Amino acid sequence: MRASLIASLAAVLLPTAAAAPSTPPYTVAPGLFAQGRPDLGLAPAPGAQTFTVFAPSEATDKFSNGVALIAFKGRLYAQWQSSARDEDSADTWVAYAVSDDGERWSAPTVLAPAGTGGLMRSSGGWWSDGKVLVAYANVWPEGFQSGAGGYAEYRTSCDGRTWSAPRRVTGADGRPVEGVIEQDPHLIDGRVMTAFHLRPGMIAKPFFTDDPLGVSGWRQGRMESLPRDTSPISLGGAAAPHEKRLSREIEPSLFRRADGCAVMVFRDENLSFRQLAAQSCDRGQTWTTPALTDMPDARAKQSAGNLPDGTAYLVNAPNTERPRLPLAVTLSPDGRLFDRSWRLRGQADLQPLRFPGTYKRPGYHYPKSVVWIG
Repeated sequence: MRASLIASLAAVLLPTAAAAPSTPPYTVAPGLFAQGRPDLGLAPAPGAQTFTVFAPSEATDKFSNGVALIAFKGRLYAQWQSSARDEDSADTWVAYAVSDDGERWSAPTVLAPAGTGGLMRSSGGWWSDGKVLVAYANVWPEGFQSGAGGYAEYRTSCDGRTWSAPRRVTGADGRPVEGVIEQDPHLIDGRVMTAFHLRPGMIAKPFFTDDPLGVSGWRQGRMESLPRDTSPISLGGAAAPHEKRLSREIEPSLFRRADGCAVMVFRDENLSFRQLAAQSCDRGQTWTTPALTDMPDARAKQSAGNLPDGTAYLVNAPNTERPRLPLAVTLSPDGRLFDRSWRLRGQADLQPLRFPGTYKRPGYHYPKSVVWIG
């Protein structure tokens, strides 16, 4: 048996004071990343292997994105969003494939169909209590590019083949949560934690639930958002037209520090090219205001978590410029100081562009990860 890290390419609280801003929840060893050197000077990860889940052809969709993995009843499941040519187009649907060993994968199957009348669906990730597999899909009633935001729906299965009808994810008050769910919930101290991007727009907020299936009982943790530059890119700002109602901190992931605190890691939309992070030491109820960390980041979605021995990890492109490469895994024994990093994929590993499409650029985009004992 071996533990393998596999990386794939917001309820009501009683009024309380918001958690005070603090120093960053973690630091990075100086000189860990050699900016300007090929692949940041990182050595390849020992034992790393790459397997293909799906490759496009003339007869298939040609845009795949938002891959998320989960282990369920001895098998690996991969979920992603698929479209004919372009990212976040109206024809986007949610696909999934299954593998017994992580190397050989089934052909993709429809998990959530494409929308109609301008509605779009995208990948929302997975969750499981070990007995039931939950597949989330994010629903954008006016399409993603409208900037209006959306909500999360879920389907459940006991065998990974037959799925329930979709239902809305609900809060502790029994009402649907008005936001899209982030793709990788985590179980920290017996509580499921993730983030929702709330509408109107996409305002990232931490949420938690004691529902082991993660489909109901969600409560919003208290976290003050950072101010954001919403001036248009054409005037030197950071906001695209469909990003006017977007929080500065978005697309987070989570890990648990050795002291028991949960740390939420964010992409920074203000173009700092560093990760933002907030921490909660009361099981997700209150969070510090996100702070800039030392961790370089190419302004992209990333992934975080813990290995079985408690080691915290970050998977991202730790570049201080826009290119999303190399893809690296960075480790900390206690979640406070990240002092080891390895290259998972680098410049020489980039695949050629097979088919053109909107927002297709060289790099390793939207990584997610899972620890699988196999």
